[in-house]
Amino acid sequence: MVYGGGHVGLMGTVADAVLAEGGKVIGVIPKHLQDWEVGHKGLTEMHVVDSMHARKQLMFELSDGFVSLPGGIGTLDETFEIMTWRQLRLHDKPLVILDQGGFWQPLEALLQAVIAGGFADQGITAHYTVTQNVEGVFAALDAAPSSSGPGHPERL
Repeated sequence: MVYGGGHVGLMGTVADAVLAEGGKVIGVIPKHLQDWEVGHKGLTEMHVVDSMHARKQLMFELSDGFVSLPGGIGTLDETFEIMTWRQLRLHDKPLVILDQGGFWQPLEALLQAVIAGGFADQGITAHYTVTQNVEGVFAALDAAPSSSGPGHPERL
């Protein structure tokens, strides 16, 4: 798992769960947030970078796919950036949105409004998969085509 490197909140809890099951967890945190976000001290790897832009770039480079859990403005920012990069054919990695308890239904409505308003094509919905439970996340990631090998877009 690659994530923002904090020890607090939902992502800190997920990181702890992955580590408890013997998984590898890589954190990427900007210097200015390391103390503010209470950087996780027990990760497999921790990368401290200079900026939020460097953080998102390195997390992208280290990841094979992306899962958006319920979250705040930072989660929206990262989700839209990965979706935009996919639309621009800068990558072909899967993006799975976990709509646990209907959290992301307003996002789905917004994207449909963007399409209905003529600001995007219906094809944008192919850039992500929405699932209602954790099992669906793993199924969607398993079903995604491999993003390595010939014929795949250049990486950022």
